[in-house]
Amino acid sequence: MKIRRSKNSQKTLEKEIPASIAAPGTVDKIIKALSGLESDIDSLNENLSDMKKQLNQKAQKEIDKLREQVIQMATKEAEVIISEATEKAKSESQRILTTGDVNLKDVQNKIDTKFNEAVDHVVSTVLKA
Repeated sequence: MKIRRSKNSQKTLEKEIPASIAAPGTVDKIIKALSGLESDIDSLNENLSDMKKQLNQKAQKEIDKLREQVIQMATKEAEVIISEATEKAKSESQRILTTGDVNLKDVQNKIDTKFNEAVDHVVSTVLKA
């Protein structure tokens, strides 16, 4: 036993408790607290793992959505390019057709104007022979 004096000068008696008696209850409390903390950490790790999976799923969905949008945009752009090329080709073919018609009429006119001369030349060649 220890005798201890307080500020009021009164004597107080304190009994020292051996560590072997106090420790088991305290140790049990500490072990239970640590076990609870470990369970909480495990639970948090599981929640974190679930959250990671959910985040990955959401990211994959967003990637797929953006991929579809890019494909749609590229398809529309390709359609515009094809449409413009088609219009340009039609315009060019129409120009070529018009030029061909003009050349055909020119050749036809030359044939018509030279036909009589050609007939006369053939007849004179045949008659000379």
